[in-house]
Order: sequence, then C-alpha cells, then structure tokens
Amino acid sequence: MTRNGVVAAQAQLAGRQTPGAVFAAFLVLGLTSFGGPVAHLGYFRTEFVERRRWLDDRAYADLVALCQFLPGPTSSQAGFGIGLMKAGLPGALAAFAGFTLPSAVLMIAFGLGVASLGDTIPPALLHGLKVVAVAVVAQAVWSMARSLTPDAPRIALALVASAVMLAAPWPLMQLAVIAAGALAGLVLLARGDAPGPVALNAPVGRPTALAALALFSGLLLGLPVLAAVTGSHAAGFVEAFYRAGALVFGGGHVVLPLLEASVVRPGWVSGDDFVAGYGAAQAMPGPLFTFAGFLGAAAGTWPNGVAGGLIALAAIFLPGFLVLIAALPYWSALRHDARAQAGLNGVNAAVVGLLLAAFVSPVATSAILGPADAMLAVVAFALLAFAKLPPWSVVAMTPLAALLLDKLG
Repeated sequence: MTRNGVVAAQAQLAGRQTPGAVFAAFLVLGLTSFGGPVAHLGYFRTEFVERRRWLDDRAYADLVALCQFLPGPTSSQAGFGIGLMKAGLPGALAAFAGFTLPSAVLMIAFGLGVASLGDTIPPALLHGLKVVAVAVVAQAVWSMARSLTPDAPRIALALVASAVMLAAPWPLMQLAVIAAGALAGLVLLARGDAPGPVALNAPVGRPTALAALALFSGLLLGLPVLAAVTGSHAAGFVEAFYRAGALVFGGGHVVLPLLEASVVRPGWVSGDDFVAGYGAAQAMPGPLFTFAGFLGAAAGTWPNGVAGGLIALAAIFLPGFLVLIAALPYWSALRHDARAQAGLNGVNAAVVGLLLAAFVSPVATSAILGPADAMLAVVAFALLAFAKLPPWSVVAMTPLAALLLDKLG
C-alpha cells in the first residue's frame, strides 16, 4: 500500500469525533497558530493529517483548494470544513469557536481599551502600531503580487484596480473592481482545465447547499436595501461587516481596504484607531478576521463594546461559511471548469490592486509622518520579509522602538 493509502486508512480509523473533541483540538491551535493564513494551513495539516489522522493528504489539499477558490477567510473556512467532516454542523461551529475565541477575546479587549482609555495609552505606542501596519501590509502586497500577478496581464489588472480605487475610494467601487477583474480574467486569462479533485466527505446535500447559497445571496443583496429603507445604523453596521466578509478573495489582508471604506469613512472608527488596531491584529494567534471584533468594540456609536465586537465577528465570518457549505456538493464541477479558474485569476489580480491602494491610503499616509517613521517601517519590513521573524515579535518590538524614538526626540 502506498503512503497515501496508509494515511487514508488511518484517517478512516479515526472515525467521527464529538464536537467537544473538535473544539479542544482547535482551541489549542487558536492559542498557538501565529503567522497568518498560510502558516495556519500548515499547522492544520500537521495536526489533522499527520498527527490525528482525521483526513488524508488528498482530501486536505482539495479542501484547501476549495477554500482558496471561494471568498472568505481561507484558514477559518478550512477549519470549519474539517469540523464539518468530523462532527457535522455542530463540529464545524466547534472548530470555528475554538480557533477564533482566543484572538477574538484579545481584540475585543483591545478595542474596549482604545475606546475607554483614550489618552492614557501612550500616543507613541499607538503610532508604533500604525507604523508596523505599514510594514505588514507592504509585505502582504509584495508576497501576494509575486504569486497572484506573475505575468503582464495580471500586473496590468492590479495597477488599474489600484488606480481606480485611489481615484474613487467608495465601497461600491470595490465591488465593481472585483467584478471587472473577474470579467477581465475570463477574457484574458482563460486556460485549460484544472486538475480533477477528489471527493470531500462532508455531510452536505444539495438542498442544504442551495439553502446556504440563497441565504448568502439574500443577505448580500438584502442588507443594503434594509439599511437604506430603514435608515438603521445597526443594519448598516451588520451590512458593512457582512459585505467585507463576502468579498474577500486572496487572503485576510484584503479585508483591510473593504473595512476601511466601510467603518472609517462614515466616522464609526477613527483612522488612527483603525490602523493601530490592524497593527495589533498581526500579533494575535488565530484568524486575522478577528480585527472585526476590535472595530466593533471600538465603534463610537451602538452597536459597540462587547456586543458590537460579537456582532461584527458574526457578520464578517458568516458569508465565508455559507458559501463554503453552498459549494461543497458542486466542487468537482467548479474546479474542473477552466472559465471559473480564469475568472478567479482575474479577481485575485484585482484584489492585489485593492490592497496596494489601501497601502497607499490610509495605511502609509496616516503612519509615515517623517524620516524616523519611514526608517522604522523599512526596518520592520526587512525583519518580516527577509529575516523571517514571526509577525508577533515584530509587532511587539516596533511600538517599543517608536516609544524610545519619541523619548529620545
């Protein structure tokens, strides 16, 4: 028997799990998984393919491919899918709760601190978080561009998308740019069929998938209408985070421009707090999407505080889970469709442009106020990109360096 065959047989022996066992396994990962979604996927493979034998390499690779194909937080969707395979919907929710809880608690607490402590937090420390966000986003743009824009057509798509967003930084324009990227991909990037997948053993039938797709689409289209008709700030709040979660392709960092346009421009969260919170999110284990918990907690009007943080978290994660459930029974056909792959390639190029625009404004323009800030950002970028230090260590050092520079200055 081949090694993959042995792993598959052992995975089958692992059998079904209880939601409690799924929660415990993912809670450990939620406490220890630093480094962003790519690192998270490596931790998942080590834990659930190699150590626990909950699924084999082929099934895991195919689940990851599906999550990368869909909008939403890739690593959280993969964890949700593993929980779904091992313990049904309760297991999926247990996996999400375990993986998300530690960083969600920390980010909501930080949001409450920013909102309530105000001037008692040294301004230089908050500014240092903004400077390190410049380095983190620069590294994200650089690494994503290398993998998602490898040729001239996709580089051109990214640059056009960035120019459009800088000229017209509106939430609806982001949707238009993503849609235009998909259309450009269909025209410019069509290729042969993608490799065929393996079957994913997830307990989701087509009726459930269609219901999830209907709910995903209904909320995406209906929440803006509800907010406009009722004038309800709460409805607009939920819609902003739901839309951000529904439109994120290409990695958790892409949520930055979507959220900035939704919460900073209307004045719910200040630009300074937004960038500082994003910097702090880099030091947390678990999913980057828990940045939404900070924003909800730090918002100036209700929903805010703990309730605002929890509502924001539920709204931003929900669309990714709905679209995963909707796609599972149809994944084989989707993955083998060259047109779908071409459209996704165009979308990925467009989101590189969105992130580049966000890097310029608000991240760099709000944080780089002089030569010392620029030098600190360059050093932080070098530590991340070339020295390969873990993000949490760079995030811890940079605000302290900013505080020291402030004292020396």
